Amino acid sequence: MHAFNPYLTFNGDCEEAFKFYQDCFGGKISIIQRFGDSPMPVPDSHKDKIMHIELEANPVHLMGSDGSPQHQVIKGNAVTFNLAFQNTEEQDIIFNKLAAGGKVSMPLENTFWGSRFGMLTDKFGVHWMLNCQLSS
Repeated sequence: MHAFNPYLTFNGDCEEAFKFYQDCFGGKISIIQRFGDSPMPVPDSHKDKIMHIELEANPVHLMGSDGSPQHQVIKGNAVTFNLAFQNTEEQDIIFNKLAAGGKVSMPLENTFWGSRFGMLTDKFGVHWMLNCQLSS
């Protein structure tokens, strides 16, 4: 396997979500394509929506879309992204940024398995786990 790139589908707020993730992780939005820029026929209400977007923030590489107008997006809990950190300072910063406007289900705390760990759902309904292995 060469790469694993999460692809997120949103219900009209993809661009806002990716700007939020760019603020959280840094990096740059390297590709942004709108449905109106494609030869596909789409309703006028969908022309400004995101057909494809990519955020490159090494090692994070997220891709996403607002989805086609024919498919309903249902936010679910089947996907959780796990982020591994090497220091707790960076973990704190990213956790707090992702938690802004979202819901923390487990605050960052030291665990029985020797890590500092926390879980949250961001304001777009995406689930995150942040793990930092502590030195022995």
